[in-house]
Formats: sequence, structure tokens, C-alpha cells
Amino acid sequence: MVTVLHPSEQTTQRVILRHVSWETYEGLLVEHAQCSSPRFTYNCGVLEIMSPSTRHERWNRSMATFCEVIAEEFDIELDNVGSNTFKREGLARGFEPDSCFYVQNVERVRNREQIDLTIDPPPALVIEIDISSSSLDRFPIFASIGVSGCGTTTG
Repeated sequence: MVTVLHPSEQTTQRVILRHVSWETYEGLLVEHAQCSSPRFTYNCGVLEIMSPSTRHERWNRSMATFCEVIAEEFDIELDNVGSNTFKREGLARGFEPDSCFYVQNVERVRNREQIDLTIDPPPALVIEIDISSSSLDRFPIFASIGVSGCGTTTG
């Protein structure tokens, strides 16, 4: 297993691990199920582990609030499911976005304790905050899972 450390900015820390099995990824998710940090992104054997900084979280909260205000102003029903874990073993991909929203499928997921992408739709909008240049390109992961709207901001 090869480990690449990336420089941190404002205490955001990232580690990339290569040749990680799906079972290892799943095990890490189980071990950290009750934790908000770190966040895991998995793409065909490449695992990024990231602990967000305060600056990162402030941008995240601001962008999520912005989306909620816009939705309210335009009378659009929205369900903010935050940094929920989304994964598809068959695609060998998984991610925990900074924030994400259901728009068209709000009623299908509103009361779900856990969203299962093998039967539930993906979120309509994903927000990804990238302050220090993401180590792992998430847009292909989002697209492969079927996310229709992705937004990123740099601070």
C-alpha cells in the first residue's frame, strides 16, 4: 500500500491511500459511523481520508445556507442530508460530500434512516468545498453515481 501525504492548509489534512480494498473502505466506514470526521472518498481502490478545517466548515455551512435560502425564495422543496455517506460497491465508488440536497426526490428519501444507492436515487445537488486543491477529483465519482448537480468553491 502506497501512502501520499499532502500539505495541509488551515489544518485541513488529507491522506491518499492506493490499492485499498472495498472491504477495508467498508470497515473504516463502520468504525467511524458515529464520527463527523474524518471523511472518506473511495474511487476504484484509491482512498482519500480528509479532516476538514474550521475554514472549510464555515464555507460549507455558508454555501448550504445559501442553497436553502434560494430554495425558500423560489418555493422549492429541499432536503439537506448533509455529509451523508453514499456508496456503490458495483461501481467501486463512495463519497461523503460536504453538503448535499435532494430536490426532485425529496419524498422518496425524506424519512429514510439510511440511503441505499442501489434502490434510492442519488442527491440532486452536491456541494464540495476545496480550499487547498483536492487530492482526489470527485466530479467523476459524483457523475458515475448519478448526481446531476455539483458545485465547488475555493476559499
